[in-house]
Amino acid sequence: MRELNYYEAKFEALDEIMAGDGRVHLINGTFLSLSPHRHVYQNLLQKYRERMISPPISELGFCGLATGAAMAGLRPIVDLSTGSFIYEAWPQVANEAANAYYMSGGQTRVPVVFHIFHGLRGGGAAQHSGSPQAMLWNVPGLEIVLPSTPRDVKGLLKTAVSTDNPTIFVDHVKLLDVRGEVAEDEKPIPFGVADVKRKGSDVTVIATSYTVQRCLKVADQLAKENIDVEIIDPRTLVPFDLATILSSIEKTHRVVLVDETHQSCGVAAEIAARIAESGFDKLKTRIRRVSTLDVPVPFSPPLEEYIGPRDDRIVDAIRAATA
Repeated sequence: MRELNYYEAKFEALDEIMAGDGRVHLINGTFLSLSPHRHVYQNLLQKYRERMISPPISELGFCGLATGAAMAGLRPIVDLSTGSFIYEAWPQVANEAANAYYMSGGQTRVPVVFHIFHGLRGGGAAQHSGSPQAMLWNVPGLEIVLPSTPRDVKGLLKTAVSTDNPTIFVDHVKLLDVRGEVAEDEKPIPFGVADVKRKGSDVTVIATSYTVQRCLKVADQLAKENIDVEIIDPRTLVPFDLATILSSIEKTHRVVLVDETHQSCGVAAEIAARIAESGFDKLKTRIRRVSTLDVPVPFSPPLEEYIGPRDDRIVDAIRAATA
């Protein structure tokens, strides 16, 4: 095992994927060229220049290109950079790629990966801080992935490129420098398998993406108060591993959901509904959610922090659940 930064693990995955499959092409590369990680993109470009393109800024156009290329037999990874930009490509992602398999009676596969950076990044403001995975969860036909650690980003990206279904790969800028253990021969991580990031007995905390890292820190803080937190990371929304979550709740009888999508109709809201529907009898107290408040994301960093799932809100929710 080695300790790598999240961005290093992602680069390794891309390098291994592109070396092993000539059908994989990378359209746009901002998810590897973000400063100060630009050297990672340059290294990849030197090796696979003929399979990497940087098109003009037209999300509708290059997502259509990627969808068509996937239908024709390639396996493109298309990087939309900021999550909110996928709104510009909505017809191609939600109405073409997601529907092609069903509408063709299973004759047309669309093995394309759409990569986005979601969430509260620090001064991104309303048009650059979106978390569209909740909306995309309402589009049948898409697989949705949210890694939170270096190991997960490497293993899940390998699976995303190998699947025959269109996949939304949801990243967070604040994860790029997170460090963690990654095996030399890290295997693909299957979709639909949640991960217990921290074992505990008092309360189940379900977190996604960067909020997993927040919750791990909070759990260490609350351990000093003798509150033993179990943290479950679903890792994928589609397919979704409800069984692991219900098994944890059967042990703790309490649940707190932490996620950066908005409170109304967000990821936490949907998971809460599924728990209430299938595991209500396991609960000893009500479900609690810590999500982004239902307002456009402000540019002001203090206001942005205030509306998001900040640490003190998570702490208060867990204390309330275990009181």
